Amino acid sequence: MKHLLKIAKLFTIAFAITAIVSCNNDDDNNGPIDTSQFTITENAVATADLSILVQALTRVDLANTLSGTGPFTVFAPTNDAFLQLLTDLGATSLDDISDEDLTDILLNHVIAGTTTSGDLTTLGAGYVSTLSTAGPGDTNISLYFNVGNGVNINGGPGNGGATVTTPDIPASNGVIHIVNSVITLPNVVNFALADPNLQILVAALTRDDQPDFVGILSGTTNSPFTVFAPQDQAFADLLVELEAGSLDDIDTETLEATLNYHVVANANVRSTGLSDDLTVTTLGGAIKANVTGGPTLTDANERVSNILTTALNIQASNGVIHQIDKVILPPLNVE
Repeated sequence: MKHLLKIAKLFTIAFAITAIVSCNNDDDNNGPIDTSQFTITENAVATADLSILVQALTRVDLANTLSGTGPFTVFAPTNDAFLQLLTDLGATSLDDISDEDLTDILLNHVIAGTTTSGDLTTLGAGYVSTLSTAGPGDTNISLYFNVGNGVNINGGPGNGGATVTTPDIPASNGVIHIVNSVITLPNVVNFALADPNLQILVAALTRDDQPDFVGILSGTTNSPFTVFAPQDQAFADLLVELEAGSLDDIDTETLEATLNYHVVANANVRSTGLSDDLTVTTLGGAIKANVTGGPTLTDANERVSNILTTALNIQASNGVIHQIDKVILPPLNVE
């Protein structure tokens, strides 16, 4: 029965392809057709450079989903983008990617609602949730947008993300933005590298005298991770507090101990998992969480860090990030 249903679905898509091609042929004589009346799937079928996307969507039964009511916003990778993905994976075809992995990747390109390039420009930079539930405990993966130089997603192609090349293709059930790369499932480090608010944190994590924090937080050993990520201003404030000129003035042991206080292993602690007087055990030691009046963290020195509500629950495939406004410190020796 399932086999017959799959054949019926494939026949539906094949019929749509035939109908759209016929429309395009008629269009040669009658001028351009209004593709805004097409669903997202029909638009993809009508676009030659999205044929591999159509093949992928059809294989995992998402073509019918994106023909549904929606609305959806789809970031559609080109054929070249999929071919590059196969090269990067050492694969020869989509058949080398499991149905589960392919579904997770494809849904990582879809967000609920209609989000135009104008909406993204208004957003400026920020996070949204995709329909991919590839996060720990089937949580929805996040996407990070930055429109400082075009529309970049998750830091662009060099960081597992993409750049929008053709925006705002209207569809009857949403909108399509064509992108130049397949957006792979981000890990914690991908988001840190993508977000310009976290560049001092990245510098600290990658300092030559530190453990391989990047390797650890990019992997799955001892994952999922919960990372409390101080924004750049938090580090700038810390340097003033410590009367230090730069990050280089903080010794190796102190910096490592400090960074360890920002990571929880083997736990994907989202904001709903925080409560008043909750002890949070980090790699460095225990800190205290509270939520009344807004989520906060208190270290052993009674220093309070606010968890920024505009940048919490940033969900990666191997953990979650919450950005904070003050660096958490290990216990300070007081004379």
